[in-house]
Amino acid sequence: MLPHISQDRPGRDLLAENRRFYDSLWSGSRLVGPEQFNTWPFVQALLPACMERLEVAPGLRPRLPIEGTQFIDISAPALAKLHERGARVTLAQVSSLPFADGTFDLVCALDIIEHVEDEDGPLSELSRVVKPGGVLLVSTPLHPLRWNAFDDFVGHKRRYEPPQLLAKLAQHHFVVESSAAFGMQPRSSLLLDAGMWWLTHQRERALWWYNRVFMPMGLRFQKALHFSPGMIPTDEVDEVLLLCRKSPRAVESALLPMPQA
Repeated sequence: MLPHISQDRPGRDLLAENRRFYDSLWSGSRLVGPEQFNTWPFVQALLPACMERLEVAPGLRPRLPIEGTQFIDISAPALAKLHERGARVTLAQVSSLPFADGTFDLVCALDIIEHVEDEDGPLSELSRVVKPGGVLLVSTPLHPLRWNAFDDFVGHKRRYEPPQLLAKLAQHHFVVESSAAFGMQPRSSLLLDAGMWWLTHQRERALWWYNRVFMPMGLRFQKALHFSPGMIPTDEVDEVLLLCRKSPRAVESALLPMPQA
């Protein structure tokens, strides 16, 4: 979740403000292990075939196994806590991943691509570091007409129409194999408005309640994920989680000569 920061500021200043926000957030937060999330049974089923793993910007809410997984984030305190649990960590951004092409069997990027101004940059980088035939787990909010104050508050740049999302993923050599409704955002607009007010005006108290009360409650009442082949019907879905497979033909297309002007 990114804080709402004016986009009139230079990119370097925005990154610095984001870092300060997250360093403060994660310094006072507890690490929640991946086995506590409803994504865990699904992730477990992927692990035997996915030895090399990367999770992008998890903060202290990772969904992949901590030990042995490579994590990147812009928050040093979050990475330090993950490293204490056996993770490999690197301070970096999704738009410039410091890894060789085709490094990972499994890459997880939840609630990331909608935050970045240049959507093709992150998707290109994610595609680059996934092995041909490898897996990308990605989630993002849907339906631009449902844009609300929460999207502004957390720094979303876009919501996707499902056909647009599928086309964008295909452009970067990803095929959607299955999907599920996703997200822990409260449905009540009153709860969201109250939460945003407290985070804006009483941030320390709000984070205390979030970490010790609301986050545990949210974990306890999570619904099981139900995956369906391809893209699920999305009329009533606010956020979607997608399992994407990188096409083995991506390597072939990358080796083809560029057309002459």
